[in-house]
Amino acid sequence: MAEARQRDEWSRTSSVMALVANTQRNPKKTRPFRPGDFDPFARAADKRAQVIPAPVSVLKDVFIRNQKQQGGTRED
Repeated sequence: MAEARQRDEWSRTSSVMALVANTQRNPKKTRPFRPGDFDPFARAADKRAQVIPAPVSVLKDVFIRNQKQQGGTRED
C-alpha cells in the first residue's frame, strides 16, 4: 500500500516537473519533456518491460531437459 501511494505521488509530482521544465526549454534545441522522464517508477517499469526474443529450443532446454536431469517428471 505504501508503494502505491509513492507511485501516485510521484505521478503527480513528475507531471508538475515536466510542465515546469517545458516552460523553460528551448523548443529548437530539445524535445518536450514527458512526466515519465522525471518519474523513477516509470523508468523501472520500462526496464522490466523489455522483451528479449528467444527461440522455442531455449524453453525446451530450460524446462524439459532440466526435468529429465533432475530425475523424473512432475506429477500433479
